[in-house]
Order: sequence, then structure tokens, then C-alpha cells
Amino acid sequence: MYQTIILIGNLGKDPEKRFTPGGHPVTTMSVATNRRYRDSSGQVVKETTWFRVTVWGKQAEPCFNNLRKGSKVFVEGRLTPDPKTGGPFLWKKDGQIHASYEVTASTVRFLSGRDAHGWNDTTSEEANESTHNPEIEDIEF
Repeated sequence: MYQTIILIGNLGKDPEKRFTPGGHPVTTMSVATNRRYRDSSGQVVKETTWFRVTVWGKQAEPCFNNLRKGSKVFVEGRLTPDPKTGGPFLWKKDGQIHASYEVTASTVRFLSGRDAHGWNDTTSEEANESTHNPEIEDIEF
């Protein structure tokens, strides 16, 4: 059996990076997806769904270094359910119940325009490989 989820959305805040006890990088990002539709009375309804995305290994570094609040991303991965409920993670804040869908990313693609680091529409895997390729670094423009 196999499951995959594809998201296109914007970061709600700057990504956060940490390291496992073994020294492997892990980046977490809060990604919002938006949907607009008309209800039965013709009113426009705006719906935002939040996802907490975890990026492991080689992809974690370029995501942390190049993405910021508001960056548009394409994420492919798998849903990670709450082990207690089998569904989204739930919590209460200000008397309201909130839900967070957890996604473990297998691919992250940067969709925003160029930023200060020069990334533009490249996968984080490609970005990571290019930053460690001595042949590319030696090319003068």
C-alpha cells in the first residue's frame, strides 16, 4: 500500500531547524493552503488548512537556508497521523479546538521568485547538490 500527499502553499512563519542526536538535520515548516469557493447561497467562502511539514536529511538544509515566511512551496510527502487518534493532531487554544495535519516531506520545490540566495524554482535536492559541486563553484561569470 502507498499514500502520498501533494501541497502547494505558503509558509506561515520562518522554518525551524534542529539536529537529531546522530547529527542529522531536520527542518520543520508551517504551510498554509487556501481554497475559495461559493456556498449554496452564493457567498464566497475562504478556507485555509495548515500543515506542519517535516523535512529530513539533505533537503532540510536548503529549506532552512532559503525559505522564509510567505515563501511559496510545492511539497510531496506522506501524512503522519497522531498515534493516539489516527487523525490530525488536535489542541485547544482560547477555548477553540484546532487541528494540525503532519506531513513528512519526500520532495520540496521552491516556487517563489528569486531571493537573496539566488534560488528560483529548483528542488531542494538540486539546490543542495549544486552548493557542494566544486566544478560549479569554480565557474566565473
